[in-house]
Amino acid sequence: MGNFNCFVICVLLLLSILLGSCLNSVSHDENGQPNIVLILADDLGWSDIGAYGGEILTPSLDQLAKNGIRYTQFSNTSKCFPSRAALLTGLYAHQVGFANTHTNPIKNAITLGEVLKTAGYRTLWSGKHHGIENPLSRGFDRYFGLVDGASNHFNPGEQREGEPIPAQKKPDRTWYIDSVMHRPFTPKKEFYTTDAFTDHALDWMEMYKNEASPFFLYLAYTAPHDPLMAWPEDIAKYRGKYKVGYETIRKQRIRKQKEKGLLDDAFGISDAVFDPWDSLSPEEQDKEDLRMAVYAAMIDRMDQNIGRIIQKLKELNKLENTVILFMSDNGASSEVVNISGNGKIGTVGHWESLGENWANVSNTPFKFYKNYSYQGGIGTPLIISWPKGIKNPNTVNESVGHFIDVLPTLMEVGGASYPEKHNGQTVEPFEGVSFSPTFLGLTIKREKPLYWKWSDGKALRKADWKIVAEGKDAPWELYNLANDPAETKNVAVENPGVLKQLDSLYHLWELTHGQYEIKSSN
Repeated sequence: MGNFNCFVICVLLLLSILLGSCLNSVSHDENGQPNIVLILADDLGWSDIGAYGGEILTPSLDQLAKNGIRYTQFSNTSKCFPSRAALLTGLYAHQVGFANTHTNPIKNAITLGEVLKTAGYRTLWSGKHHGIENPLSRGFDRYFGLVDGASNHFNPGEQREGEPIPAQKKPDRTWYIDSVMHRPFTPKKEFYTTDAFTDHALDWMEMYKNEASPFFLYLAYTAPHDPLMAWPEDIAKYRGKYKVGYETIRKQRIRKQKEKGLLDDAFGISDAVFDPWDSLSPEEQDKEDLRMAVYAAMIDRMDQNIGRIIQKLKELNKLENTVILFMSDNGASSEVVNISGNGKIGTVGHWESLGENWANVSNTPFKFYKNYSYQGGIGTPLIISWPKGIKNPNTVNESVGHFIDVLPTLMEVGGASYPEKHNGQTVEPFEGVSFSPTFLGLTIKREKPLYWKWSDGKALRKADWKIVAEGKDAPWELYNLANDPAETKNVAVENPGVLKQLDSLYHLWELTHGQYEIKSSN
């Protein structure tokens, strides 16, 4: 009997192990690693989406915010390609060869695709890279998108029959469909970047839906970066809405930000720099209304497509254990690109930019824009939703963060390890910190300062203090962001000791990271 009992126990143990293994292999999304969806907007202002005070219809993002956390003090680098390099690597762009150009391979680093792949993730990337490497060579299993800078949203390639010549900065932007390079890339007439990036992501989610492993999807939209182009039905939703003028829209956004707990009544608001609306002629007001209507339509369409991703996750029964992050690579842009075209704003044949006036509104309550090291350039909305992992949904978190924090955060939630070497090459230790404690309602306390350097701008933040300068020989300005997040009162004269300490820290970092000749590339 003793031998028989031992045999029965052994059989039961073996069956238990086999059954547990089978359950784990098919139900990781309920019992193991989460899926991860990282969504990046391009040139989106801090206040453009509904969850951050905007009037633009963004129900999908608003729902993610309701189910997750909104962060008020998260930052990018103020410029497209350095931000994307920092996001991918957990390092400052200066450490990986992206301080002044995107025409180098990423060096000294491991990418999010590479590190999550070591933890068993299926790695997918749809959208913009702004580098030169095909993401398939940097840890991603699938890739569709633009590896260059800005391109035409309806047709990034050659003129199609029956259409105007597509407005282009450069007609030979490089696109990839997995390993196949297209230069130029001339799609079919129904093409629109935001829709196409989502289509490929959905196809992959369906293709790999029965895999035991989790997936990481990096969805890098090119909206609402110029050229301002959108579908007519989306533009129609907003046409006429902006004839109330810059000041009215800005005041509405500030009021909503206060209602949502994003701003305190005691905080100062940056000075408006847009033109008085009444100083514009009726024709100019109409054009400004159309310009902003197209920009809003691009954000609206992006939100519609994010909704498609959320719906697919629901259909696959994966939403509960999927971490979704949304952010922007820099603030709204005041840059104006002048390219002759057919003059019809919003269409394939005309390149239109948002301009300084509306960019000032988009970055409410902050001052300045993309390319500046003030909060209007580096401030990004950040929404993180994870129904299974976030304990206090629909909250606002004031933790101070940077794009360099994304890699350690996702590495931690994905159960990945960071290597000392990758493919035989030494990898720099990541600079960021994990934001996972905020999922439990905690606030991150950073030990090291955060740094910025782009073009003629530079900045450093340590705790609540920030020094910032814009201009080759401009003196430091000093702000206490705890009570002045919009940088309205320079307190450098009153705090010489703080200024001296932060200046010393910045110069030490600059010496460590070297001096960089800045060559703007867009």
